[in-house]
Amino acid sequence: MSEIPVHNDKIYIRDLALRCIIGVNQDERTEKQDVIINIVLYTDTRKAGQSDNLEDSVDYKMVKKALLSLVENSAFLLIEKLAEEIAKVCLIDSKVQKVNVIVDKPGVLRYTRSVAVEIVRTRESYGQ
Repeated sequence: MSEIPVHNDKIYIRDLALRCIIGVNQDERTEKQDVIINIVLYTDTRKAGQSDNLEDSVDYKMVKKALLSLVENSAFLLIEKLAEEIAKVCLIDSKVQKVNVIVDKPGVLRYTRSVAVEIVRTRESYGQ
């Protein structure tokens, strides 16, 4: 099996604020709640840096649009599942080698700002 080089170049999508049905309690299943999503896309930006051509980079606007569709139409019980599905969407682009996803659920616990889950997935995580 040929080894895919891992590059440390990163594209950040920060503080994407969306609303979805998320949670295990009955009251969480009826009204959309806020989630805050932070993503790091690991990619090789050298070609795009030289060519100045979007086709040589990850189109993060398209990633955001795909995430909007996924999250706003979802109804997961756990933020762990939401994070996993977000990672899968990010890894659809073959230029993304690894993704770090943090999903925050603000105000879910009294006395806390938020509860968050962070995951890291690679293309190999999904057999890609």
